[in-house]
Amino acid sequence: MNTITPQDLRAWLTDGGELALFDLREQGVYCQSHLLFAVCLPLSHLEARVGRLAPRRSVRMVLCDDGEGLAERGHEALEAMGYSDISILTGGITAWARAGFELFSGVNVPSKAFGEFIEHEDDTPRIEASELQTMIDAGEDLVILDSRPWGEYHRMNIPGGIDTPGAELVHRVHDLAPDPARTVVVNCAGRTRSIIGAQSLINAGIPNRVVALKDGTMGWELAGFDLEHGATRRAPDPSPEAGTIAQARAAAVAKRFGISHIDEAALARWQAEANERSLFLLDVRSPEEFAAGHRPGSRSAPGGQLVQSTDEYVGVRNARLVLVDDTSVRATMTASWLVQLGWPDVAVLDDGLAGELDTGTKSALAEAPAPMAPIDAQTLKEALEADDCCVVDFATSLQYRAGHIPGAVFAVRARLPEDAAKLPEAELYVATSPHSIQARYAAADLAAATGKPVQVLTGGTKAWRDAGFPLAEGFEHLASTNDDVWYKPYDHDDDDPEKHMRAYLEWEVDLVRQIERDGTTNFRRFPAEA
Repeated sequence: MNTITPQDLRAWLTDGGELALFDLREQGVYCQSHLLFAVCLPLSHLEARVGRLAPRRSVRMVLCDDGEGLAERGHEALEAMGYSDISILTGGITAWARAGFELFSGVNVPSKAFGEFIEHEDDTPRIEASELQTMIDAGEDLVILDSRPWGEYHRMNIPGGIDTPGAELVHRVHDLAPDPARTVVVNCAGRTRSIIGAQSLINAGIPNRVVALKDGTMGWELAGFDLEHGATRRAPDPSPEAGTIAQARAAAVAKRFGISHIDEAALARWQAEANERSLFLLDVRSPEEFAAGHRPGSRSAPGGQLVQSTDEYVGVRNARLVLVDDTSVRATMTASWLVQLGWPDVAVLDDGLAGELDTGTKSALAEAPAPMAPIDAQTLKEALEADDCCVVDFATSLQYRAGHIPGAVFAVRARLPEDAAKLPEAELYVATSPHSIQARYAAADLAAATGKPVQVLTGGTKAWRDAGFPLAEGFEHLASTNDDVWYKPYDHDDDDPEKHMRAYLEWEVDLVRQIERDGTTNFRRFPAEA
């Protein structure tokens, strides 16, 4: 197996070439300490995710861990999948730190650090929660636009806020704030999407006063104000007049930030070169619009989330990115941020939705291996009543806590060699996960670790729930520690959520100083138009 020193890896990170740098530890462990540009790709999910993060099999790739042997196991699996240029970071993240290089905590760090960079460099206007409440109480003319995806907004939001995710802001704001005297307040849960969203509207030149709500819903709650839960307000589709205004403003943004446009012929050339240069074709509209009709071969990557968490959509540094939408507004605004983030080859596809479109979303279930000895929910229920099997749940720990088959044991696929001894003794094990996808991947590992027959619950835990069978909650049976995923401040189940909110917000603010010490970012500055 090829290895690479921390010093040589750092040189690769700044040489301008393509690089897929993957950390194979579970997300919760990764979040404690990792390299800035390392993309979290847990060994437990390797086969399911790597093709989307690194579609080119010959891409230069580096794997890292903290000396647990995950990189070596991943190397073997990736070679079997056809990846041909793989190196392992010698000594893992510990060696990186010993070499004097910076380690980071948290998730989506490059994007979140960039948000802090933008606020610092552009002095993005912001207001405190108390000031917003005073404005509301005084009856000032304002609109609150929540820049998060629907699920996050629906869970909790600033009272009166309207869901208008990231890239939708410039696309939809003109009907929401037609009077230049109306103040536009942009919020998210914390800081990044508030800052980027507000600055998007400012960059687009809307005449209104635009401010970011400092610290988002966390800051609102920490100030002692109540949140709404279950709200259903969505920004409407733009009227023809508003759409024309949005296109004109996006065109000015494209000029300022040098956004490239390509046509079908250029895209065809790039696709023909996909074995030499990694190519990502990303549809930045809403997931609902994508499902209703999208360009064949494109992937859904809503623009606000693509900027907020680029590493969850693109796993190859310096790859080619082609953005698609219907009017170029959302693609242009998204591209303007990716260019500032340092991506060198970003283009908007003209008329990207022309021609025959696909519908629906490609199911990860269809890509998973065929289930090993399937068992349906009714048969499993009978087997459990007869005490004839043990259910092993490969959901995330948060999913397991929210609801699992009674008696099911939580396990992490990559840890089965060590954790199988913690499973109850049984002559038959049944693997499940929310939709059976992860269970299908884990079944063979479970059989190898236990030496016993394994079946897979058809349709996963969802099928059990849909059959009307009960679910249990909480962490009642753990074969593995529940550090497999990152817990947002709202996800912790202790009695001090404010502690987690404050820690998170302090972490975000400190990222500016940390990226300065790291020295591997290539965030770009563009002069403001006179």
